[in-house]
Amino acid sequence: MRNFVRSTLGKHNVRGSVVVIKDGEPQQISYGWGWYGKKLGNGNSKIVYPTCSLQKVITAAMIIQLINETNHTNQQFSQYTKISRWYPNLKNADQISVGNLLTHTSGITATDTEIDRGYNYSEDNSINWIVDHINSRGEGQPGTYFYNNTNYILLAGIIAKVTNQSYESNFQNRIVNKLGLQHTYLYQNIPRDKTDAISYTYSNGKNYQDAEYVKRSLASQLPGAANMFSTPMDYYKILIGLSNGQILDRSDFNYLTHLKSKVTEYSGGVYLKNNDTLMSSYGNLAGTHFGNWFQVTTDMKNGLIMFLNQTDNNENNQKDVGYEILNYIKPNTFTQR
Repeated sequence: MRNFVRSTLGKHNVRGSVVVIKDGEPQQISYGWGWYGKKLGNGNSKIVYPTCSLQKVITAAMIIQLINETNHTNQQFSQYTKISRWYPNLKNADQISVGNLLTHTSGITATDTEIDRGYNYSEDNSINWIVDHINSRGEGQPGTYFYNNTNYILLAGIIAKVTNQSYESNFQNRIVNKLGLQHTYLYQNIPRDKTDAISYTYSNGKNYQDAEYVKRSLASQLPGAANMFSTPMDYYKILIGLSNGQILDRSDFNYLTHLKSKVTEYSGGVYLKNNDTLMSSYGNLAGTHFGNWFQVTTDMKNGLIMFLNQTDNNENNQKDVGYEILNYIKPNTFTQR
């Protein structure tokens, strides 16, 4: 398995760290440098990777936890609750439900969340910027699907408002501490003895070209949507926790992935395919060359979690690399595109 995975990554001129899950057993396999200049290899215990949009399912899971916890209290809410409760000054907030945010059907079309504004935001300031940005634009009709970081930044704000604690604090207590994760942080909490990976492209016959990394200013703009850093093995533990009772139980996970506002295969941070037998998600960050993707069976017995730090910036090509590995793991089990 190790030789096949490494040769497949090499053949496609990509580099990174992956976890292969076969018959319930995870194995981490890495190839190339996570930081070429310092010769820190992918898979090195010092290296953590931006999870990009793969963070969204974690934010969504915390929302489901709070829906359960606030039942029969004055903070009670559900997928149907309008977000005007927390954002009374937000345009169309009285027409947008929590479920709309979770399924990207809020009608919010505000973009520019991944254009680095060159300022290190606090969590509150980043959320306030998003509200002001939405209010300065024309927006679409709630119920219309439009994939947008903004929805999950607003969800991070709801988590903070419901608990009277920051998203950062909730993330640490509800996810990291609960699972005992040793390599998972929000950007601002990456320890000094670790470093985030550098991303590269393959160009003119050479690896490790056009180096780019995630700047603190960019990460600070994306709480709840893309400011988490981790490793594929820690992320595997998170996926397991989504349905084994550590984060959510099986019925909660079913609720998360079958929200009533769902109009595509997407709900609560993930896509379900093949009659709910497969789960997947993809993430990258504008201005960098990272490419993160997973596809796993929903029983978590087989699949692939792929954190790439050298890519050709083409999502479909990156997934093709993954499918080649998946078909080696378990032929005729996984779907392409």
